[in-house]
Amino acid sequence: GFFQSYAVEVDIKDASNATCLYADWMMRFLITYESNNGDYKTTTLNLSSSVTHNGSVCGNDTQAALLAVQFGEGHSWSMNITKNNETYQGDFITLTYNTNDTAAFPDAKRKGPVTVLVKDPLHPVQLNTVFVCHHSYFFEAENITQIFWNVTVQAFVQNGTVSKKESRCPADRPTSAPTIPPTIANVTTASTTTLSPAPTSAPKPVENPDTGNYSLKSGNKTCFLATVGLQLNVTQDKPLLININPKTTVADGACGNTTATLKLNDGNSTLIGF
Repeated sequence: GFFQSYAVEVDIKDASNATCLYADWMMRFLITYESNNGDYKTTTLNLSSSVTHNGSVCGNDTQAALLAVQFGEGHSWSMNITKNNETYQGDFITLTYNTNDTAAFPDAKRKGPVTVLVKDPLHPVQLNTVFVCHHSYFFEAENITQIFWNVTVQAFVQNGTVSKKESRCPADRPTSAPTIPPTIANVTTASTTTLSPAPTSAPKPVENPDTGNYSLKSGNKTCFLATVGLQLNVTQDKPLLININPKTTVADGACGNTTATLKLNDGNSTLIGF
């Protein structure tokens, strides 16, 4: 499903009121938790319309920068960013979610804040360069999937001005241009023979998805089994068909007494939960 999530913009100033740390991004979290009756449920935690950034710091040659935000009913997220010679890089990301938030965790067995620490998987970025990634990317730690998109961030900003030089994530980088076959319009010929137009080929039909076998185990026993071919039909600006490839899709999840959760991750920013 598609969930509403708010963008957050953080512009941290130094003592001279010049920008030293800038970030603008969107994110949400898929969290699996244990309910009061022993089942495992997955909830989606989105940024609220009211976000604060208490505790964010600029950083310097000896101290890491810290990008910290607080949102919702006691939830917080932060990333410390280190500087190394001519580059900067996210070091650790910390998410604290509060299961006392009954809107997100209506029947959580464990009450109170839960903190998860994960290593930032992104590569170093050159100083005086802004990191940009419009496509979504995600990573998992323990029972949480963190999803980010429309990301713009620069740490250790020089002269108080966010750089115009960009470092793009791999998903944003353009692919090589396709080879254009010769046509009547772009080929010079001495022949005066009239050429008949080539017949218009019918559009290639979308292939059916391959059938995958997905299973979960509880101890040594299989507790969830699905044999299915999956195709997503997404309509936004234009229709988009996505076949889920079972050869590259990883199954995860949990089985409870009365509820089972199956999560499929195809490695291309597509997450499906049953």
